[in-house]
Amino acid sequence: MSNSVSSAHTTARIANHETPALARFRRMAWITLAALYFLIMVGASVRASGAGMGCPDWPTCFGSWIPPTSVEQLPANYQEIYADLGYAETEFNVVKTWTEYLNRLTGVTIGFLILLTAIYSWSLRSYDKAITIAAVAAFFMVGFQGWLGAQVVASNLQPGIITLHMLMALAIVGALLFGLARARRGLMMAESVQGIDPRFNKWLHIVLVLTVLQVTMGTQVREMVDYLNHVQGEERSAWVDALPWFFYVHRSFSAVVLFSNIWLASLLVRSLGLQHTLTRFTLAMLGVIGLSIVSGATLGHLGMPAFVQPLHLVGASLLFGLQFLIWISYRHARETAPAL
Repeated sequence: MSNSVSSAHTTARIANHETPALARFRRMAWITLAALYFLIMVGASVRASGAGMGCPDWPTCFGSWIPPTSVEQLPANYQEIYADLGYAETEFNVVKTWTEYLNRLTGVTIGFLILLTAIYSWSLRSYDKAITIAAVAAFFMVGFQGWLGAQVVASNLQPGIITLHMLMALAIVGALLFGLARARRGLMMAESVQGIDPRFNKWLHIVLVLTVLQVTMGTQVREMVDYLNHVQGEERSAWVDALPWFFYVHRSFSAVVLFSNIWLASLLVRSLGLQHTLTRFTLAMLGVIGLSIVSGATLGHLGMPAFVQPLHLVGASLLFGLQFLIWISYRHARETAPAL
């Protein structure tokens, strides 16, 4: 009985506890998340444009903290120097070099934003230490991500290292989203889900599994595209025809993901209405799925245009983030609702 009373008191305290520190942390977390998704898009643009080795060393770029703007600023034998370091095909291209350099500067900026987020979380440790743990963990993961970035360059863009680099970016997103959701816990407790359709819980887990399957297949397609591009040297227009069977499964499976999420959204609209936070998150998720399907269809039917690849990757990343936020927000909202 005492545990039950203590739990009820804790729930009431969190639901009624709104402070400027909480509001500041949530604002900072939203800004950092938006910047992190921007970095994902920039990184994908670097990769799609072939600028990933625009700087053949790390953390400097052609040996300098500020890269050159013309080949005349490099030693006459710079290609031989980098060939000895394992980069036989190094050729200075000012656009690719500065594209990669700006990607690195963006990454450093994100690091400072995540540091600020962790600092803002420190005053919340007595309110909910999970917020501080998540924010500090995200900061340390950024350090590991920087090391992975160095390995991407050292490996000369090996697809497996690139994929690990991307997965770590999603792990950082997940940590920040967890901290943000915990900081929104009281807001979600204030929104009743007592009238929610009892099928929602089951379908939420179904769409999560479907998304994991779809993203896994997408990762495999991306690995194959990297192979065709960097190993086989195939032209973009030939990539689709050279892709194996799982590309077509991935493309067709998008319809399953779409209609499953439409059904999930319909359950919320009918039972909670359009104004509930869970409904709004889910409708935003449908918009992201639509973006992913349109960009995927463009890639498949128009010869893999480079400018569309970042949109498709960002769409998949946003889908992961929104579904994770919906899942944990629903768990928090249920803390004041009867078990379904």
